[in-house]
Amino acid sequence: MVITGIESGIGISKAFPETNKISSSSTVDGAGKFFSELVSKVNDIQVQSDKSVQALASGENKNLHEVMIAVEKASISFQFMSQVRNKAVEAYQEVMRMQV
Repeated sequence: MVITGIESGIGISKAFPETNKISSSSTVDGAGKFFSELVSKVNDIQVQSDKSVQALASGENKNLHEVMIAVEKASISFQFMSQVRNKAVEAYQEVMRMQV
């Protein structure tokens, strides 16, 4: 039985030729773009939540359930962003612990 390595042409590079084009700088740029978009979206949700709370307090909005849904959506999105950040920091720390 012959076991061939990835270098033999059977592997990810042949099955997915677009992976050959990915460089480390584009991966870093992609991660940075992902995190900036995530923070931007979470911020937008937080702002919408604050506006709905202010509208309820001023009497403009009489739908308490919609305000509570907006507040919970903002809370969950912030928790999600925090967990993504925590996982990214853990991954970074794990890579830094690796011995070369």
